Amino acid sequence: MARVLVGVKRVIDYAVKIRVKPDKSGVLTDGVKHSMNPFDEIAVEEAVRLKEKKIASEVIAVSCGPTQSQETLRTALAMGVDRGIHVDIPAAQMPLLQPIHVSKILAKIAKDEKIDVVIVGKQAIDDDGNQTAQMTAAYLDSPQGVFASKIEKTNGELTITREIDGGLETIKVKLPAVVSADLRLNEPRYATLPNIMKAKKKPIKKLTPKDLGVDTSPRIDIISVEDPPVRKAGSVLPDVDTLVAKLKQEGHL
Repeated sequence: MARVLVGVKRVIDYAVKIRVKPDKSGVLTDGVKHSMNPFDEIAVEEAVRLKEKKIASEVIAVSCGPTQSQETLRTALAMGVDRGIHVDIPAAQMPLLQPIHVSKILAKIAKDEKIDVVIVGKQAIDDDGNQTAQMTAAYLDSPQGVFASKIEKTNGELTITREIDGGLETIKVKLPAVVSADLRLNEPRYATLPNIMKAKKKPIKKLTPKDLGVDTSPRIDIISVEDPPVRKAGSVLPDVDTLVAKLKQEGHL
């Protein structure tokens, strides 16, 4: 049976209105509700389903971030993950932690744990990077199946249905492999109270990037973070002729 590693990221909750810091150095996070990245929830659900189908023997969740990231790991454990690994990144360094750093961390852990399948969300809702799965596959020199909307295992291979611009594409990848979860892959379960209580006893191992031999020195500088420009108010026009005239006047035609 396969061993599965799933990446989970702690992000500002999707329902929270993002506010920029007064000095424009980033967004406000203090006192702001955080939760597991929604695409990572889908990744966790798929990993747990693989175990329930007797395809996976163990599911390990990894989260890179400050101490609060352990709460995100506990959520994954309550959903059915067996154990967690917390890679400690101080909160002050998180804005400069890039997908390339996370990819190196995931790849090193995957090698150390002899992982067969790495599953991550296709992107995080904070930076919308959509890079981690692809770069993790590159560091592992493994095949990848990104934007997966369906995963099946047959004869030591994964058959993955991918969502692409033109519709759906079906590919086969040999293990070990890296997969990224798309929105329609599944519907994540709610953790039940008994499982939440059990999750408190499941082990979480704490590591640092240095323990893994990964350099997380920033490769970028944040110059300024700003709110998007405010959209102009719309206007109601009486007829099509007036609309055409207005578009010509404003240089849109």
